[in-house]
Amino acid sequence: MADQLSPDEKFDLVTRNLQEVLGEEKLKQVLQERELKVYWGTATTGKPHVAYFVPMSKIADFLKAGCEVTILFADLHAYLDNMKAPWELLELRVKYYEQVIKAMLESIGVPLDKLKFVKGTDYQLSREYTLDVYRLSSMVTEHDAKKAGAEVVKQVEHPLLSGLLYPGLQALDEEYLKVDAQFGGVDQRKIFTLAEKYLPSLGYAKRAHLMNPMVPGLTGTKMSSSEEESKIDLLDSKEDVKKKLKKAFCEPGNIQNNGVLSFVKYVLFPLRGEFCIKRDPKWGGDKIYTGFEEVEKDFAEETIHPGDLKASVETALNQLLEPIRKKFESPELRKLTNSAYPNPSKKGAAKGAKAGGGGGGGGGEDDELAPSRLDIRVGKIISVEKHPDADSLYLEKIDVGEPEPRTVVSGLVAYVSQEDLQDRLVLLLCNLKPQKMRGIESQAMLLCASIEGDPRRVEPLDPPEGSSPGEQVFVEGYETGKPDDKLNPKKKVWEKLQVDLKISDECVAQWKDQHLMTKLGQITCKTLKGGNIS
Repeated sequence: MADQLSPDEKFDLVTRNLQEVLGEEKLKQVLQERELKVYWGTATTGKPHVAYFVPMSKIADFLKAGCEVTILFADLHAYLDNMKAPWELLELRVKYYEQVIKAMLESIGVPLDKLKFVKGTDYQLSREYTLDVYRLSSMVTEHDAKKAGAEVVKQVEHPLLSGLLYPGLQALDEEYLKVDAQFGGVDQRKIFTLAEKYLPSLGYAKRAHLMNPMVPGLTGTKMSSSEEESKIDLLDSKEDVKKKLKKAFCEPGNIQNNGVLSFVKYVLFPLRGEFCIKRDPKWGGDKIYTGFEEVEKDFAEETIHPGDLKASVETALNQLLEPIRKKFESPELRKLTNSAYPNPSKKGAAKGAKAGGGGGGGGGEDDELAPSRLDIRVGKIISVEKHPDADSLYLEKIDVGEPEPRTVVSGLVAYVSQEDLQDRLVLLLCNLKPQKMRGIESQAMLLCASIEGDPRRVEPLDPPEGSSPGEQVFVEGYETGKPDDKLNPKKKVWEKLQVDLKISDECVAQWKDQHLMTKLGQITCKTLKGGNIS
């Protein structure tokens, strides 16, 4: 394909969907003479997640334009960035990154024989490179080094010298990899401008820089390896993908900081050229879009429902992830994954055992994962009002038998009318950590039944007739356990227990086939047989 493209067409392909390009004229000049040499580097720290499909799809563009592409596994950078990767794990993480990124590229149809893979320490420990680090250190001020790494290097109160070296090394990589341009996220802009300022002082050419926008995570902020709720791991199961997308920020009509929409724009359209919204025929049926602008317009006008968008992205995303999951089912790659990213909870459990810990209720970290740890209570909705800053969210004041009602932020009014919610008895999970939703703290979670694959069917759970606010809900066989005061979000207690919460064929709420109860009888829902509870 590249042989049939003009230099201008190659330039358009190289720069499409980028937020910013520094050095456009240099790129055009090189493309008039020969193929462009580009590199993309990734520090081998936390596990790559689905946002990595954004640079992967851009790398596919580079290859279509005939570019010579180098992928750098920046192991030394990973160590310098506040030791995000311990030295003893560096080699294992490089191997993991190489395997998973190659699997990603294969899943989107990128030929690996057109790529060059390089490990940072293969050349960054050489005599010549080390001398250049010293030469650069004699020119770059502490202020410039700190400013350059502000959005990339982990910021701490007392920064280590290693974090100040990081931007300079990334600048030198452009010379030692012999490229015309470096590609990265717009968060690296200050490192790129540092390179443009200082490389000529060492007698090296100034390179061009290609910058992707930062794709919002599922919470509406930057997708991060260190924030579990903001990202979908490349090896997440279909069930985990569904659960995380279900919780993703995707407010009706809101196209700002919408990670689900951004994934459609920056991954699905560049790779496939179209996107299918899957809908029940009664809501208009499936619709195929050939341009993102039309998807964005329909979502802004609320022609596309957030539930339909999430379900359609879930289908497309699982198609991308399935080859990666299959590849990592091999015993060798499972072992590599566990070795490169050892489970920290196992260390904690071992320490607890040595210390003679355990015993007692109240939700200690090593307690059994039992449903009695959930503080589920009957609540009565005493008022419902619109959220001041979100059209689709409402504030419910709910009596749970405490001196003051709890404020719950939810979108339940999309499924049950405001009038029907007034004075209604519902179920609340009361010991989750409070979460701010568009500036207002939600002090509990309203538990509802829903049907997989049909995002419009949601019903609140119903306590037995005659129930009173504050009555405790328990699972048959777990009547005597004591709820945690607060569920530790890092331990994912709710997420692990929630997987087994279902609605039976008789519309009874269950956990592992055991009924949810109050002292007056079973918890039910009206119609959603076989539904999930969340």
